[in-house]
Amino acid sequence: MRALIIDGYVDEPACLGVPPYISPYPRYIAGALVEKGIKKTDIFYRTIDQIRKGREGLVFDLVIIVAGTTVPGKYLRATPISMREINELSHLEGTKIIGGPIRLGFGDEGGTSAIELAIPGITLAKKDIEAFIYDLLDDPKDPDSVVHRMRSTSEIAEWGEKGAFIIRQHPDYPYVMCELETYRGCPRNSHCSFCTEPFYGKPDYREVRDVIKEVFALYREGTRYFRIGRQPDLFMYRAENGIPNPDAIEELYKGIRNAAPQLEVLHMDNANPVTLARFPEESRLIAETIIKYHTSGDVAALGMESADPGVIKANDLKASPDDVFEAIRLLNGVGASRGASGLPELLPGINFVHGLKRETKETFELNFEFMKKVLNSNLMVRRVNIRQVMTFTGTPMFGHEELVTKNKDLFLRYKEKIRNEIDLPMLRRVAPAGTVIKDVRTEIFDRITFGRQLATYPLLVGVPAQLELNRSYDIMVTGHGHRSITGIPVPIDINRAELKVVEQIPGVGRKLAGKIVIGRPYTDKEDVFKRSGIKKELLGYIKL
Repeated sequence: MRALIIDGYVDEPACLGVPPYISPYPRYIAGALVEKGIKKTDIFYRTIDQIRKGREGLVFDLVIIVAGTTVPGKYLRATPISMREINELSHLEGTKIIGGPIRLGFGDEGGTSAIELAIPGITLAKKDIEAFIYDLLDDPKDPDSVVHRMRSTSEIAEWGEKGAFIIRQHPDYPYVMCELETYRGCPRNSHCSFCTEPFYGKPDYREVRDVIKEVFALYREGTRYFRIGRQPDLFMYRAENGIPNPDAIEELYKGIRNAAPQLEVLHMDNANPVTLARFPEESRLIAETIIKYHTSGDVAALGMESADPGVIKANDLKASPDDVFEAIRLLNGVGASRGASGLPELLPGINFVHGLKRETKETFELNFEFMKKVLNSNLMVRRVNIRQVMTFTGTPMFGHEELVTKNKDLFLRYKEKIRNEIDLPMLRRVAPAGTVIKDVRTEIFDRITFGRQLATYPLLVGVPAQLELNRSYDIMVTGHGHRSITGIPVPIDINRAELKVVEQIPGVGRKLAGKIVIGRPYTDKEDVFKRSGIKKELLGYIKL
């Protein structure tokens, strides 16, 4: 049997998209196939972007499509699979299965309700697609006979390790961020109105040893970039009696470092601000452990959602503005120092959701005032995500997205105000001019070369010159946008650099840059200094 895994899933967008990335879904699926006796050489992986470039030769016995997103947004490169593309794939030969977040419904923008997928020719895995595929292989031609179920942590312990080989087929390999799952599910008895995490039940923690075995398998296959991202709150991993467990986090991080000693990136994703506010001593220990073993430029995404008490109560949100502020302050106290990447070690990110029940004009004002308080308190947040709610069947918000349309103009004005008055000065604080951002990997060129670090929430970096793509550069910050920075590669090849790059060297400007360019070529830095009149302290930015 020949099987094709089509990866149409893109995780939460950040700074206009995620860097090259692979979720656990394809890896678990590949591992399930191997465990059922399918040869590795008969298992193929393609991203939806690869499929878009050409569909010739897509003849397989089994086609598995991973699709869906629960967080709408804009993307720099990879965009999630569309409904039109899913319909087109339904005409491929072989048994076709689709699953992943799409099992909850399909939606492509905020302010809408995700619709249940029903496409003739494709079977929807209504629970875990990896478990469905594993069971399907008992009778591959009869998907209707398969019972939809959730997989267990013991199953993915095997499948995650056995499926690690599939990352070599990613088009960006080896520069691929591999997401790691520690647990899923929500411990609370009542749930936020829009959240899909309760669909997974109570937390089902993976064993530390199983995560480490998966890391070792990925590392052996060439992975050097990891994000611990598949959990609602990393600080509550293996919590005991509802209290954070710093020892478990220490065991996890230390084990990952031992399994992947030359990793390039180890970042996290979600943290619940309530945890940090209510358990500050344990949370501080956990944050210190993360910084001890991770790589800098890390972000703990905090789901604030709203600063409006009325919205918080109506939607059963868990964090008060005071909770979130204390969480921000705790993370700044531990993680604000600048690390080897050029960015602070560990900063909070803030998530706001709009269109929730009882949202009014005052909601937007309260959210803005909260972020103004953070800015005026000389604290840092790495980024502010502002999105409109997408609702899913089975959540209390389903069918109640009318406020998105009603408050659209308010939302757009507020979003622009946040970008201008919060994001811009905050970004200047996080990455001031003159900061050197390490290992920015170039991705696309459109009059400007755009690149990002491989990171959990990478800054979008624009360079006003055509640089070689798919290469890493150290970029010195020279300017700031709302959610991006402008910079130049350093050290600068002074005999080859374009005029518009030379003029951005601090203290140079257009007139001196013109003189420097006219005087080329130079034999050494002393020659540059004598003939151009450039300040001696600026020679450290150049090379010949």
